[in-house]
Amino acid sequence: MNPLNRLRDAMSNADIDSILVTDPTNIAWLTGFNGSFARIVVTLTDAVFITDSRYAIQAKEQVSTIRLETFGSPKGGDDVILEQLAALGVKRIAFEAATVTVAQSQTWSKKFAAIEIVPGPDLFAKLRQVKSEIEIEAIREACAVTDAAFEHICRMIQPGVTELDLELDLEFFIRRQGAKVGFPSIVVSGENSARPHGHASEKKLDIGDFVTFDFGAQVRGYNADMTRTVVVRDASARHRDIYNRVLSAEVESIAMIKPGVRAEDVDANARRILGDLAGYFGHGLGHGLGLLVHDTGRLGVRSDDIIAEGQVWTVEPGVYIAGFGGCRIEDDVVVRTHGAEILNKSPKELLVLG
Repeated sequence: MNPLNRLRDAMSNADIDSILVTDPTNIAWLTGFNGSFARIVVTLTDAVFITDSRYAIQAKEQVSTIRLETFGSPKGGDDVILEQLAALGVKRIAFEAATVTVAQSQTWSKKFAAIEIVPGPDLFAKLRQVKSEIEIEAIREACAVTDAAFEHICRMIQPGVTELDLELDLEFFIRRQGAKVGFPSIVVSGENSARPHGHASEKKLDIGDFVTFDFGAQVRGYNADMTRTVVVRDASARHRDIYNRVLSAEVESIAMIKPGVRAEDVDANARRILGDLAGYFGHGLGHGLGLLVHDTGRLGVRSDDIIAEGQVWTVEPGVYIAGFGGCRIEDDVVVRTHGAEILNKSPKELLVLG
């Protein structure tokens, strides 16, 4: 079933006759359009895609399942929305309350005085969690570029190279493959690696440093998100103990992922495996992955998500010890009928490089 029909089913179940879609990610999911401005009016029997003249050509190339309506100055987007609502006979329309500001909804209520404007539930969060095979293939290709980038960057690891040098070369490699960089890469070493979302600096790699790379390519709008941690030249017993326990938590958590399992139980299992190191694991085990790097869904404490076939998750346990360093290992997995398929192919055994 295509995204538009899946949305209509969700609308029917929520007793919504029409909806105004404005969130760029939801618009991209529905149509493939990735311009900076668009609006979609969806009813149970019709739909219209609205954008301005800057994107007239792009919209014709990217939007094939919804009728197009473009406009230019002096008309504005709200003017065209109102025209289309009247043409469709819409008397009551829901907006995306999860992403629309109060100010915007008040503006619409004034401009569309003859139409009832109501906040709608977040229909897209659950819809976007379950991926089509086309979406999964895009993520798979992004993971392949990400794997190649890690293989490339491993050749550069040696004492004296800066974190910033590694980050720049990593992202340049991804772009050279014709992909986009999905998010700002994390490259941190030594004590800096105890910062889960640290930034690359002019710090030079030292012998005995943990070096953590958290990065991902983007292909056709879909993201990869992989983390690998290596050690520069000499790994101590402490390095190996931390690394192996994080690896066990990651591997066993992935083995637990299958339809019907509660997301919070997978997170709890990772913490159980880490044992006394669980106190150094302060974030959730993972998140949904797709058009957004941190897409809908969480593997974490108090998550109410139930794992289902077709979902794509990151699994990323970590241990971060101030004054020493940190280790995180992350893979992207797609949920299949009998378990999880790992999309990343980069090695996970401890690499001592340089």
